[in-house]
Amino acid sequence: MPTNHQIHLDSRPTGEAVASNFKLVTTETPALQDGQVLVRHHFLSLDPYMRGRMNDAKSYAQPQALGQTMGGGTVGEVVESRNPKFAVGDKVVGMGGWQEYSVVDANLMGALRKVDTTHVPLSAYLGAVGMPGVTAWYGLVKIIEPQAGQTVVVSAATGAVGSAFAALAKARGCRTVGIAGGPEKCTYAVNELGFDACIDYKLHSTAASLSKAIAEACPNGIDGYFENVGGMVLDAVLPRMNAFGRIAVCGMIAGYDGQPLPLSYPALILTQRLKVQGFIVSEHMEIWPEALTELGTLVATGKLKPRESIAQGLAAAPEAFLGLLKGKNFGKQLVKLL
Repeated sequence: MPTNHQIHLDSRPTGEAVASNFKLVTTETPALQDGQVLVRHHFLSLDPYMRGRMNDAKSYAQPQALGQTMGGGTVGEVVESRNPKFAVGDKVVGMGGWQEYSVVDANLMGALRKVDTTHVPLSAYLGAVGMPGVTAWYGLVKIIEPQAGQTVVVSAATGAVGSAFAALAKARGCRTVGIAGGPEKCTYAVNELGFDACIDYKLHSTAASLSKAIAEACPNGIDGYFENVGGMVLDAVLPRMNAFGRIAVCGMIAGYDGQPLPLSYPALILTQRLKVQGFIVSEHMEIWPEALTELGTLVATGKLKPRESIAQGLAAAPEAFLGLLKGKNFGKQLVKLL
């Protein structure tokens, strides 16, 4: 059996996460038991939710255990199988974690899924045609429930979720506006992802200034907002929400260091009769087949052209992850393992 390299959570962050919270270790891959398969990972997904799980705090998921392999989505290839449902060479997606190989009990529901790479690149199953894409689909379709001609806005617009959101919203006839950091990202959002407009939040030091820019990009107000950031961005968006607007709350990356994120004008939720709903996409597995079918078609037909930031080698994962939390990535953040 091959030697495996893993990255463990070695210590919990105090405030901002740092590289020393992680530890690279070498282990031996165990022999397979009946029903198991050995997967060689090609790509590892890095996602903002991982920061929250580094804390030992009550949340919707168990904290990441110390001294254990960091959890995370992976795509790869079956290199040995003792399960009749999977053959050597099958391309698969699962939650293999921050390591080069994983031994998977392939009989467990949802543990491993075969994917077709004929028209969709393998890496896309960690982004546009994976959890981030389905996240965008659920927030837009099930919470925002857009109608043609309405205005929808998404923060972190050029990330894996935001880019999928744009394609899905445009397919439904919406005016689609993004919020991103830096002129390069905003240009990409409009020219490549199809946003009608994109606002550079880095040009604004206050919520009032950002809110004015949002008003200029959304002259008819905002009917639906997909929240990935929180903090100043949410404070800037709320005054621009139309009556009976819908807000899908997916992430609060501005608060992942553990500091509270006060809301400046919560009364707007009442006066505008807003629906504000948080969600965890793994709790809605029933919609995944429908969402993945639409997302796969968008990628295969070139209507969704997601961008990827790729770090090379497992050892690069911690720094790439820390960069993701600061917005240094451009598009979906991956680590290439093979």
